[in-house]
Amino acid sequence: MSALFNKVLYTKWMRAARLKTAPRWLILLADLIIVASSYTLVSLPDVITGTSVGHPLVFFGNMGIMLLVYFLVTYLSRSYTHIIRLSAIEDLYRQFLVTLIATVILLVINIVSILVTPSHNELMRFWTIIVTGVISFAFLVMERLVVKQLYSMMMHSEFGRKPVLVLGTSLNSLILANALKNEIGGKFRPVGLLSTGNNKQGKHTINGFEVYQYDPDTVANIFVGNGIYALIFGSDHVELMRNGFADQFINNNIRLLLINKVQEFEPDGDDDSHNDNISTHVKEVQIEDLLGRDPIVLNNMLVRNHIKGSCVLITGACGSIGSEIVRQVAAYKASKIVLVDQAETPMHDMALEMKQKFPDIDIVLYMGDIQNRDRMERAFASYRPKYVFHAAAYKHVPMMEKNPTEAVLTNVMGTRNIADLALKYGVYKFVMISTDKAVNPSNVMGCTKRLAEIYTQSLFFSAQHQGKNTQFITTRFGNVLGSNGSVIPLFRKQIAEGGPVTVTDKHIIRYFMTIPEACSLVLDAGCMGHGGEIYIFDMGKPVKIYDLATRMISLAGLKPGIDIKIEEIGLRPGEKLYEELLNDKEKTIKTDNEKIMIAKVRTYDFKTVLNNIQNIIGYASQGNTHDMIMAMKEFVPEFKSMNSVYEKIDKEIAQGNTPGVTSVPETEMYY
Repeated sequence: MSALFNKVLYTKWMRAARLKTAPRWLILLADLIIVASSYTLVSLPDVITGTSVGHPLVFFGNMGIMLLVYFLVTYLSRSYTHIIRLSAIEDLYRQFLVTLIATVILLVINIVSILVTPSHNELMRFWTIIVTGVISFAFLVMERLVVKQLYSMMMHSEFGRKPVLVLGTSLNSLILANALKNEIGGKFRPVGLLSTGNNKQGKHTINGFEVYQYDPDTVANIFVGNGIYALIFGSDHVELMRNGFADQFINNNIRLLLINKVQEFEPDGDDDSHNDNISTHVKEVQIEDLLGRDPIVLNNMLVRNHIKGSCVLITGACGSIGSEIVRQVAAYKASKIVLVDQAETPMHDMALEMKQKFPDIDIVLYMGDIQNRDRMERAFASYRPKYVFHAAAYKHVPMMEKNPTEAVLTNVMGTRNIADLALKYGVYKFVMISTDKAVNPSNVMGCTKRLAEIYTQSLFFSAQHQGKNTQFITTRFGNVLGSNGSVIPLFRKQIAEGGPVTVTDKHIIRYFMTIPEACSLVLDAGCMGHGGEIYIFDMGKPVKIYDLATRMISLAGLKPGIDIKIEEIGLRPGEKLYEELLNDKEKTIKTDNEKIMIAKVRTYDFKTVLNNIQNIIGYASQGNTHDMIMAMKEFVPEFKSMNSVYEKIDKEIAQGNTPGVTSVPETEMYY
């Protein structure tokens, strides 16, 4: 019988009723029908016996007056609203007042009728008014109790709802469990709480929810034995999950669901129901949720004071990092943002996004290649930016191993073009986006970024000695989640295609951070810097790429090595097992932001740097890859190729076979 009732509740009509409880006009109509029925019941003897008050014209006329009075009192008191949320006592009190006031008004009307009519006839008998009020009151209260009961039965129906456990026994966990249980049209049915504490007492309940004790050896049995669909946890347990607690569930193919925020929804004035379900805020846990970190509290006021009302030029504005910098700069209300990029379609997409999200910001779409100095100079001359964020670069390691001259022309010469123009046109701050691959580079791309760091830093010190005020700042960080070329989108695609998932080496590790976090730190570091600094970010703990692959497969509900194979394909050209943010000779200095540090690095004489940079760019322009790579290695001696054809050049240098690179005097710069 219960199963049949549940099916009735989940017919198409009833599902619609659950999502939107009875409209107020329907309750008001039911109230008036009850009053009309009560009056008919009381007046029935007069109608049957044919007395004067039972005459059809008198009967329906009096009913009209009674319905009008009850309608006005009910409408003005709004007693037909919010009946779901009101308690039975509150409803009883409201209906008593409505009935009492309506009865008094009808009695007064009856008295006035007696006083003013020539025949001194009453409209209706006094006892009819009073008895009708008593009967109406009883049925109106019963009506509301029935509506409440039906609502409760529909709301708590278990048909079609997936059984889940809620992580934790804290107040927040209990609130989440109750919210999921009580929502209308919900997707989930919380059957218990999973305690993470050390309480070993037997079975017990909290507020009707059974408490299960977490035990890594038996946790899978709880879910399988009770047919539990998933484990739901809130934002207060995210850090616990990121610290390895999630692995036990992932390894046992237990589905994980995350809700970041439980919102409170107020009634909209015409409906007794909540218009949005908490279930809509529940999502499947993605690997990014387990790799990301808690949001960093940044010095937003510092950034706002710098950016608001300023003209900002951003190169590589349509890339993963550049586009997020554009969004954040727009949020800080820059007066004008110049988007520099050579990718036509992404530029068009970015333009549409900015027009929708930031219609009041002046956005300039400037197509161009940073290698083209004349084209870049026209941008600086036309818009005179106060801030420049230089994110344009080639970043794909194996690709740049195959195209090394283009890596130099874009990453080195392109950076030199933008940096020189920033100085020439009096830019206040120039912020360059670098990479952890610039530390002890093992590939061409990493070395080009190190050369760009060296050039901008030495240019600053040279310009400073000449009395110029442009501040050149470098930010250095590792991989970002979801960026173009990131391993996570690749793994996700491979899993969707049924595998195999390919990893270069079982032991390779990488640092990860989210794109918004990285860009927020870039803005913060850029605004706090005074010039010449290389800022590095706290990247957290490194992640094994092989472990990342297994976790992503498990999160997809599949078994690593069985449903999806994992294949090692060997290190790619220029790739190394681990990345660093500082080399052995460097140290760090703390800043006001604990997640941002200054690298105390070697500095170089600008003239020497300029000669070597020009030499390297000259080889690149000629397509002379061999001598270009050799010059780079001589100038940046920590550049040692790994898994690359250019390892032979390291051997040549070791044997003393060099083309004659200008020596590089070193100094130590402290901030």
